[in-house]
Amino acid sequence: MRALESKPDLSQRDLARELGVSLGKTHYCLRALIDKGHVKAVNFKNSGAKHRYIYCLTPKGIAAKSRIMRRFLQRKIEEREVLIKEINDLERDIRSADQQISNPDSLVQ
Repeated sequence: MRALESKPDLSQRDLARELGVSLGKTHYCLRALIDKGHVKAVNFKNSGAKHRYIYCLTPKGIAAKSRIMRRFLQRKIEEREVLIKEINDLERDIRSADQQISNPDSLVQ
């Protein structure tokens, strides 16, 4: 949806190449977005290539994109918090190991 919003005149082939997916998958996804009312396909009026379209996000599509981005961001924030906790735990373990190495008398034999 972000690619369509920034470059609405991309052909399906160019969109597939930009996204790194097959042309068939791109067509399938675009068709689903159009069927859901998230994207509108508009013919080029003054083009010799009448099969070319401009893909525009509809207000419904913009709202859906916003919801998707909000969920994605929330998931990434939660992943970040888990990673920060794991990093802090590892740093604590390293400090503890360093103290044991620098003070060998504290090791139990």
